[in-house]
Amino acid sequence: MFNIIVKLFLTMIIAAAITPFVRKLAFVLGAVDNPNARRVNKKPMPTLGGLAIFLAFNFSTFVLLRTQFPTHELFSVFLAECIIVLTGLIDDIRELKPMQKMLGILVAALVVYFLAGIKMTYIVLPVFGTFQLGWLSLPITIFWILAITNAVNLIDGLDGLATGVSIIALFTMGMISYFFLTSGDTYVAIWILAMVASLLGFLPHNFHPAKIFLGDTGALFIGFMIAIFSLKGLKNVTFISLVIPIVILGVPISDTVYAMLRRILNHKPISQADRHHLHHRLMQLGLSHRQTVLVIYGISLVFSFIALLYPVSSFWGSILLTVAVLIGLELFVESIGLVGENRQPLLHLIQKVVKKLEKDD
Repeated sequence: MFNIIVKLFLTMIIAAAITPFVRKLAFVLGAVDNPNARRVNKKPMPTLGGLAIFLAFNFSTFVLLRTQFPTHELFSVFLAECIIVLTGLIDDIRELKPMQKMLGILVAALVVYFLAGIKMTYIVLPVFGTFQLGWLSLPITIFWILAITNAVNLIDGLDGLATGVSIIALFTMGMISYFFLTSGDTYVAIWILAMVASLLGFLPHNFHPAKIFLGDTGALFIGFMIAIFSLKGLKNVTFISLVIPIVILGVPISDTVYAMLRRILNHKPISQADRHHLHHRLMQLGLSHRQTVLVIYGISLVFSFIALLYPVSSFWGSILLTVAVLIGLELFVESIGLVGENRQPLLHLIQKVVKKLEKDD
């Protein structure tokens, strides 16, 4: 264990050391994010930050921690990673259309499903037991990978935001994987923590004021790996097998779901970008750049703590926990006007109930 911790620490140092070189490479390749109406940066910023994370992570898994992982699975996932990173690189340099990026993610997801054999094959339902997905395994697995990858990509709007949220989510996954999977699968936790170490090394360069952005290279790569790790590392946890990773990824998933709902209610295309994401709304309410990022880190920590309660909760305890999370989330979303300042059904209902109680008194 001490040997593994030392190697993870070395992974973090490698990521921190190679990031400045990747920054220079970004300028050479023209992978620069110029200011515009939707960007928060005031000057041209190099992207490609994800390349440093990718290089550090794979150096760790193939060199430092090589004996920890099954060979076939490691190489298959690496192939998928290369497809994702290549897609992000091209987008950062030339800017791909949304469907072209989606195609790259789809191809990588198919590689993971068929070559690596990482897939969603069943869902564990309390009372009902295990439900085998059968032919639904492929479409559900592909949908999960596409959804999580794009969810992480959507929250990459402020310095250090996606990086920090991903560190919190992945560390939680690593802990649950280590303590609740069988001993023969502990390599999954080490794999996840190698990613955490790579992100920790990159974060000082990415935190506000950032010297380099993740770019789509990083956002897509991180989102893709979180999707893979959630399939690999959490599939045997009791309760509904999808609830825990969904709660862990509460920030990016909630932001994505409410963004889709907001655009549907406003009769706009779901793929149309706007400035009403979680981080935008917090800044519009008066928080500074750094404060907004730290607040969202705090929300992510709350989600992670809740996720850690599921494996040790009873069935009814988990049900009550889920209901409480949904109500709390809806109240928070309505209070900051994430869907729209005039769309606050739960708050309005509470106000009506309170007024009625006051009249009765």
